[in-house]
Amino acid sequence: MATSGGAETVSDKDNPQKLLLQLVRHLLHKAPDEDVTVQYQYALRLISSNFTPTVEGDDFQVAQRIRKKLANQSRVEDAAKFSELYTKLKSKAELKNKWAILYVLMTLAEDKRPGRDKSMEKMRVFWQGLPRMATSTPYPSRPTSHENTTASSDESRTVHQTMQQTYHTQSSGIGSGLSSISGYSQSEHHPSATGYLTFPGRTPGAATHYGVTFADDNQTTGTRLARMLTTADSQQSQARSRYITPAANSRALHDSEEGSEVSESQLVRDLVYVFQGIDGHIVKFNHTEDAFRIDPQVVVSKPMRDLTHKLGELGWLFKKVRRYIDNRSQDKAFGVIGQSFCAALQQELTEYYRLLAVLQAQQEHETDQAVIVEPSETLSLIRLKVWMYEPTQRMKYLAILVDGCKDKKGGALCSSVESYTMHGDPAVKSLMKHILKVVALPVRSMLDKWIYEGQLEDKYHEFFVASDPTVKEEKLWHEKYSLRKSMIPSFIKMDQANKILSIGKSINFLHHVCKNNEPIKGRSEDKEEEVTDRYRDTEMLLDQDLDGSFQQVIDAVYQDTSKRLLHVLHQNFSFLEHLKAMRRYLLLGQGDFIQHLLDLLESELAKPANSLYLHNLTGVLETAIRATNAQFDDADILHRLDVRLLQISPGDTGWDVFSLDYHVDGPISTVFTPQCKLLYLRVFNFLWRAKRMDYVLNQVWRGQMANAKALKPIPELSPVLHQCHILAAQMIHFVQQMQYYINFEVMECSWDELCKKVTAAEDLDHIIAAHEVFLDTIIRRALLDQQSRPLLTQLRAIFDLIIQFQGTQETFFKSSLEELTLRASYEKQIAAKSEQGEWGLSQQEEEDERRRKVKFMREVIPTNRAQLKVLAKSYQDMVQKFLVSLTEHADDNLRLLAVRLDFNEVYKAKEPKLRSPMAFKKTKKVF
Repeated sequence: MATSGGAETVSDKDNPQKLLLQLVRHLLHKAPDEDVTVQYQYALRLISSNFTPTVEGDDFQVAQRIRKKLANQSRVEDAAKFSELYTKLKSKAELKNKWAILYVLMTLAEDKRPGRDKSMEKMRVFWQGLPRMATSTPYPSRPTSHENTTASSDESRTVHQTMQQTYHTQSSGIGSGLSSISGYSQSEHHPSATGYLTFPGRTPGAATHYGVTFADDNQTTGTRLARMLTTADSQQSQARSRYITPAANSRALHDSEEGSEVSESQLVRDLVYVFQGIDGHIVKFNHTEDAFRIDPQVVVSKPMRDLTHKLGELGWLFKKVRRYIDNRSQDKAFGVIGQSFCAALQQELTEYYRLLAVLQAQQEHETDQAVIVEPSETLSLIRLKVWMYEPTQRMKYLAILVDGCKDKKGGALCSSVESYTMHGDPAVKSLMKHILKVVALPVRSMLDKWIYEGQLEDKYHEFFVASDPTVKEEKLWHEKYSLRKSMIPSFIKMDQANKILSIGKSINFLHHVCKNNEPIKGRSEDKEEEVTDRYRDTEMLLDQDLDGSFQQVIDAVYQDTSKRLLHVLHQNFSFLEHLKAMRRYLLLGQGDFIQHLLDLLESELAKPANSLYLHNLTGVLETAIRATNAQFDDADILHRLDVRLLQISPGDTGWDVFSLDYHVDGPISTVFTPQCKLLYLRVFNFLWRAKRMDYVLNQVWRGQMANAKALKPIPELSPVLHQCHILAAQMIHFVQQMQYYINFEVMECSWDELCKKVTAAEDLDHIIAAHEVFLDTIIRRALLDQQSRPLLTQLRAIFDLIIQFQGTQETFFKSSLEELTLRASYEKQIAAKSEQGEWGLSQQEEEDERRRKVKFMREVIPTNRAQLKVLAKSYQDMVQKFLVSLTEHADDNLRLLAVRLDFNEVYKAKEPKLRSPMAFKKTKKVF
């Protein structure tokens, strides 16, 4: 090939720069004086690329490839013609590199992309894939000892300028030059013996490489390029295998020790292992830095090292997820939901393994020496980074998920996973939703068992419904089952959780307490319809914002179960009858029975409390039942009614310790709990005391009516009797107003509200809640709560004054009647003696009678009058205080009670606080 200078010298043939420049001009059909700097730089970049052919130097193998391609394209005639031409080619003994000719022809024939001009097709041999040189930094051309020290031709100047430009543009990353193209070594500054190309695994400066010598004048440029193309491929194909052999490892380490860079293919091969969390021969896990790092002894360029470290992050993420799965999979206490979470993560890792298998197949495909791999299909670090970007992001969020779910189990684990489904990235959201569907499967299974069969399959305490096996059946509804609020998944609302708890409790209540095992109507059909597709049900559970099917299922099952339970409670156990019995007997709703019981117990209860006998009181109770309308009640109800004596304190009478009791058991004891019975007992004692006051005042009134006419003969008693009538009228008005308030405004209104709620109740919890509200309302309005304790104390003091007034009046009437008897006896004695014709009385008898009358008038009447006056004053003072306290109470009903008690404003005129405009300030409400 002629040069621009017109003379062909030995140095021209051996100089790689000039040979490459001549080849570029020849392929582009350029004249020697035309500038081809850009094309020359492009050729340098192509030669220094990392793409290598995957064939060996065997002409028969290449010929077979060509025949196979022609046969696959149904070009039978062309294949036959090629066989004839190939036979002629083999007969040419002067051609030494026949395989290179065939390879170049095959390569040119494969490039049939449209829009390519002829010049680019001719240059395809360069970018088809020549091996990258050992160093990426080009060196400017320098004359060797075998070359002329000066070059006067245009061709030499062009080559020199091109190499200089390549050297200066190296840092920009456009391409890498051939470090040995100038004939100088990278590490040495003395000229080499001959021009050569350095390859991975050899130290620059050697005259030959893999048996290739470019000093042979007999080799043409095409031969040298073809030999360079396949020599590196042959060596690299030997290094490629499914597993890295110890020999390859030692060779790589040996090369690194000698100062050569590790090839990119070796790093890619190591990264495939790193992606599985396994140390490679070059890239290993550094425990100090907690990351995969290249062995410091290995020589790798900084860009490749940084990129390898960046790709190693995927291996670190994989190890994190893998370690979590391994640790948790062996932990039985992690539970079924936790194992489902590990299974979901394992599914993601399985998909990840498939990707790694593709990478491994790609490596094996490149290693196959009979396969020609296009440069665009070669596995490089850059391509690996692009391919692994999405898996890295996926693995990163899996690692974040693992950190977020650390030390969590059960429903709390589901909530943590569900929180990541709110991510804005659709890919991350889809990933988390898929994992959540798998994790939610055990929740759905436990949920089905609980709401359809009442069974709690929660060995590891993961479900949000907790069970206490130590609780007895009597307390099943209140204490056996409860909600673990920390285990309620975030996709289940609190009201749904309460309904789910109620459904399972109702089923167990029917089975264990009511002893009713009949199937619930409509449940079998619902179960078969709703549980046919468990995965669909899980989606229904998770997508409640878009689909209300889960809420509909829960509502339907809840209504069926609750309806069945209430039906059994009303029909089989007569719940409403027992509730009415409590109202009639413990809340004094059966008037005739209570009045007759008071009449029968008056003499017994007047005794000291320690002298009472329970069997005597029980006999009186049975007598009262038989004598009133209570006898027509159901026998079971009357059998439950009993007498109870409270704890006795010193000085107590029978009135203070007597109480009625109502025994409950079975399912109805769930509503009438021991706590509720204590409240009934407090209300009964209050009502019993108030009823006694009414009974006492009735006796006082009857005594006044009976004795008022009898005591007319003693006119001195009229002021006292008038005082008794006034005080009794005040007390009767007070007690009657209190009775009206308690019986109608408190009892009847609360009872009517309770009946409405019980009738409209959807489940047993609603009945229990309505009953508790009923009792709380009575306790609050009857002055039995903590806030009204001062009022209750004042009211009891007023009741005590009424009892004291009864005693004072009885004492006064007794004294007055004794005086009346004595006076009547005195008059009879006078009349008897007069009939006998004698003087009525002697002077001494008259004097004694006079002294007795004077004593009665001066001692008995003033004393009783003073007692009544003190009693009336104390009563009025207590009532005034009571009214003031009522006006300051927060309850509107109690403030209105104060108005009725002082309807004529008698106490208001006496008490300044009642006249204050701020007395009823709390009656105003802000709406």
